[in-house]
Amino acid sequence: MAAPVTRCCPHVWKLCSSSFLKINQTFLSHRTNLHLSVTRNTGLLASLYSRGILKDCFPEGAGQLQLPLLLQSGSQTIYCGFDPTADSLHVGNLLAVIGLLHFRNAGHNVVALIGGATAQIGDPSGKTTERQTISADAIKTNEDGIRESLHRVFTNHELYFSTNAKKLGTISVLNNANWYREWNAVSFLSDIGRHFRMGTMLSRHSVQSRLKSSEGMSFTEFSYQLFQAFDFYHLHQLYNCKIQLGGTDQLGNLMSGHDFIQKKTNEEVYGLTVPLVTTSMGDKLGKSAGNAVWLNRNRTSPFELYQYFLRQPDSTMERYLKLFTFLPMPEVDKVMEVHWKDPGKRAAQKRLAAEVTKLVHGKDGLESAKRCTNALYHSNLQALEQMSDMELQELFKEAPFMEKLLEPGTTVLDACRHIQAIPDGARGYIMVQEGGVWINHQQTNNPEQVLIAGQHILANGLSLIRVGKKNFYILKWLNL
Repeated sequence: MAAPVTRCCPHVWKLCSSSFLKINQTFLSHRTNLHLSVTRNTGLLASLYSRGILKDCFPEGAGQLQLPLLLQSGSQTIYCGFDPTADSLHVGNLLAVIGLLHFRNAGHNVVALIGGATAQIGDPSGKTTERQTISADAIKTNEDGIRESLHRVFTNHELYFSTNAKKLGTISVLNNANWYREWNAVSFLSDIGRHFRMGTMLSRHSVQSRLKSSEGMSFTEFSYQLFQAFDFYHLHQLYNCKIQLGGTDQLGNLMSGHDFIQKKTNEEVYGLTVPLVTTSMGDKLGKSAGNAVWLNRNRTSPFELYQYFLRQPDSTMERYLKLFTFLPMPEVDKVMEVHWKDPGKRAAQKRLAAEVTKLVHGKDGLESAKRCTNALYHSNLQALEQMSDMELQELFKEAPFMEKLLEPGTTVLDACRHIQAIPDGARGYIMVQEGGVWINHQQTNNPEQVLIAGQHILANGLSLIRVGKKNFYILKWLNL
């Protein structure tokens, strides 16, 4: 995902919030060369737009009449692609997945396309350098991880957030590597490449920005838009897919797909984009930026995901509640009303964090996140006692995890020395005496104190030892 597309593109319908809210029927944008129009009777599109989930629509004027009528005429198929360049999706991808879920909730069929083939090419959109080549084994691993991300989020939405499970559209998770196996390079260029004009391809923002850079652009990257366009065409032929959803940086690729399908079939198709997710400082959020918050537990635990949204500033709350949750708009207003009465209680952040964590990790994941939060930040022994070994290791990622047989008469000093939490000799003894050691959130200053079950050793057989402010150690007693 990348920076927003050039705003002066004459083919883009830009959804403009201020005009939409003020004018009941149609409006014209004040931005140069952009004709913007939408009606209030556009149903699903209007709902997604009012939440901020939709940003751009292509082609020009489609959002006013054609696309709303298409969506109202019966179940449609909409797709979004995800290249497996990592073994998990991240929060930057989540908004596109949520967009698909809104369409599915309205009875439309959705296709999540894993780009097993296009990952080998590399999308130049928003990139300043060419993507590193990914091995076949790494792509397979990444495909499995992304498929797991998608299935889990789709399942959690159906379990906890769908308004009527019987009316949900279908879900298909596909891999474009399956159809590119049927092509060789000569056939693809001969049959598909001849429908693309060099001038149009060169004019794309993603291409222009790279051509002007010192890095330049390889032919491999330049050809990416052909493959994404063909994906759209292939899904249009097999699934009658007429709508593609993507990030703002994908608009050029969406336009290529639209033009190609029109040339091949003379049928109209549409592109919709979702805004890029940025940090509070305005930086893009994603793996390329090095600040990704992942959706798979082996990358980002439920606790870490929960805390990420819990730490968001007040200024983002209303927007994020609309974007990342399925709360009805009146309920969003109510949450914000309660929040502003006492911002210090962070009511909006807590609701946001809970909703997103439940969507991504389910009820069990949310309960785990709350348990970890209580154990770490509220020194809740009961929560600490209920934590599994995996939760403790997720919570204290850098903490050594050790196992030991509990021998009669084991003291605080013995336990600390076994895990090498304190120096040997008198220095370590003095550290305990001076109150530098906490066991299960309780300070201890008696090195000779024999460990007591229920105090130093929790019912789950664990001792959480902290030395100083930040040095944690986890000790698992095996023979209780």
